[in-house]
Amino acid sequence: MKLVTFEHDGRVSTGAIAGERLVDLGAAGLPGSMVELIAGWPRFGESVRALVDSAKTDFALSAVRLRAPVPDPQKILAIGLNYADHIAESGQPKPEKQVWFSKLPNAVNGPYDDIELPKASSQVDYEAELVVVIGKRCRHVAKENAADVVFGYMAGNDVSARDWQFHSPQWILGKSFDTHAPLGPWIVTEDEIGDPHALGIRCLVNGALRQNSNTENLVFNVWDQIAHLSQAMTLLPGDLIFTGTPGGVGFAMKPPSFLKAGDVVRVEIDRIGALEARMAPEQAK
Repeated sequence: MKLVTFEHDGRVSTGAIAGERLVDLGAAGLPGSMVELIAGWPRFGESVRALVDSAKTDFALSAVRLRAPVPDPQKILAIGLNYADHIAESGQPKPEKQVWFSKLPNAVNGPYDDIELPKASSQVDYEAELVVVIGKRCRHVAKENAADVVFGYMAGNDVSARDWQFHSPQWILGKSFDTHAPLGPWIVTEDEIGDPHALGIRCLVNGALRQNSNTENLVFNVWDQIAHLSQAMTLLPGDLIFTGTPGGVGFAMKPPSFLKAGDVVRVEIDRIGALEARMAPEQAK
């Protein structure tokens, strides 16, 4: 199943995709908040599936604006240096332990919305990533049980202001500029994906292929990541995990190639979908 958060005539709701149309779940009496829908999935899941199977849809996809499927996650956790080719191009040794940082919720952005080029940065870069959506409140999850707490998967772009990222050993500022966490275009529920470790992942800039890998190349796989994080903190429904980016990022090119106004960045993940967004100068708010 594919689940979205969408906007139509100024109203925001949750939806389920049925071909090129969608079912408005909020209008059907189900939660209009994705976090609430995920948290209550044991109660709501069969009702959602019945609505999709009924073929009674509300809107054409082309008639709505897709927003970030989880617009208000409590946590956005991201692992660094998690594909061997990206580690090599970064000039770093392969980490013995998982390297984690956070992206703050203000960075969340829709799948097709413009991505800001901040006034304060001249080194904005892309990072295609598989994003995991947590489905259950959990702590101390064993690796062999990690799949049980996953709700679904999305494509993500860990947009990074490299000059700010490398100001200090702490990456959070360079990873958390407004709009620098595009997500979506929908959540594909875990039952449709199964094992997430055989998904092609790509990033294209203006149609030119920059990143091209497969999630089988993760150094620490999804189950490793959930087991590790849940030792430190309680994971909640709707929490997001950016699982790492492959080689091919702009800062590692010779010479480095950073994003500029008008560039179109596309992130594709097999069996999930694609994000596509234009880079635009920061506007006064």
